[in-house]
Amino acid sequence: MPTAVISDIHANASALKTVLEDIDRRGVSRIICLGDIVGYGPDPLECVDLVRQRCAWSLMGNHDFGVLYEPTNFNPGAESAAFWTREQFAKEPSEKLLAERYDFLGRLRVRVVETPPGGAVPLLAVHGSPRRPINEYIFPDDAMNGPDKMQGIFERVDKVCIVGHTHVPGVFTDEPDFYPPSELGDACYRFMEGEKAVVNVGSVGQPRDLDPRASYAIVFGPDEGAQKTPLGYVQFVRVPYDIDATASKIRGIPELSDWLGERLYDGR
Repeated sequence: MPTAVISDIHANASALKTVLEDIDRRGVSRIICLGDIVGYGPDPLECVDLVRQRCAWSLMGNHDFGVLYEPTNFNPGAESAAFWTREQFAKEPSEKLLAERYDFLGRLRVRVVETPPGGAVPLLAVHGSPRRPINEYIFPDDAMNGPDKMQGIFERVDKVCIVGHTHVPGVFTDEPDFYPPSELGDACYRFMEGEKAVVNVGSVGQPRDLDPRASYAIVFGPDEGAQKTPLGYVQFVRVPYDIDATASKIRGIPELSDWLGERLYDGR
């Protein structure tokens, strides 16, 4: 059973619904989320409800943590968005729904290890990194400029780790090296014996690789998908969505910086 992996939705319901429609169109029935369901965007409640309904499980990202607890080390725009998001939760007139949403956020895990149904490779899933699951960024240039950092990260990876957080899709290998999807054949990374990998699935709601299309990935087992590789593979997917709809909503909310909408057009 292929598994779709989404991350960093950031309260962008237009992007999330488009991605879910694409996943359904591809016949993929299992979805997992690597966190940052909320933050920055105008639709936190709708996105939380969609993830609750559609995902087998979700992790806690730093923005989910910031809304639930405290937005520490956030820039002013992110902090303002976190407090505004918290207010939207509090305005819910249904005590039952309010409690269900907070219970969902409170139960989000910081790491999961699983072998997806039909898969051959166990996956470690975190939002940020294996060392600091919620907060540590793994940037593409770390492969060249941070060898000690990458060594410390790969020491905590048995085979494959899936992450989000930077909003930049691609694959880190323990060479070390970084490969964006454009440098992978068919935008697919094939799991290989003797090689460790950290796979960043990119961002659904706020891509930052200069491609404004929503990003997610699909993990296939050995006998699934078109590749039919011995250990399975992961495929990166990009989907255009209605950016105007999200940017317009952001402009209509004084507590959210207009720049949070403007950046969506450039994927930055």
